Amino acid sequence: MGQALPQPALRPFLAADTPVLAAIFVAAIEELTGDDYSEAQQEAWASAAEDEEQFGKRLAGQLTLIATLQNSPVGFASLKGADHIDLLYVHPGVAGQGVASMLCEALEKLAGARGAKSLTVDASDNAAEFFSKRGYVGMQRNTVTVNGEWLANTTMQKTLADGAAPGGQT
Repeated sequence: MGQALPQPALRPFLAADTPVLAAIFVAAIEELTGDDYSEAQQEAWASAAEDEEQFGKRLAGQLTLIATLQNSPVGFASLKGADHIDLLYVHPGVAGQGVASMLCEALEKLAGARGAKSLTVDASDNAAEFFSKRGYVGMQRNTVTVNGEWLANTTMQKTLADGAAPGGQT
């Protein structure tokens, strides 16, 4: 039998994580979205991480979780307010290995703990299937302009399990 693969862990965002998270953001866009977005669209989208200081402020201003493998960040997700997933990105090298699912599940639990009845996300075309498999339902199609490029996404919503104590209100 081979060795067991290391399991990912979660931890809160630290300001020092910003450069590696910016690199994960760009790598995920460049390597995982080519079937759905043109090179110009990818470049415009990835430009959100060019100003690392602003990118770090965005992450720090939300509840941001980091997924790590052997203490190295491999993905991240952020909850904006109590009920909106703003960012969810994993390094292409760990795509399909459960890291995004672990991050999404953690945000769902945290949103529920914050009193959210549902959670929304503006899912890119390549992420819509991931969210759909997790019970998110498409609500509307959107187009946004980023650095002169039009990018399509879908606002999706998931009703969260009721976290209230059995028997209703306390």
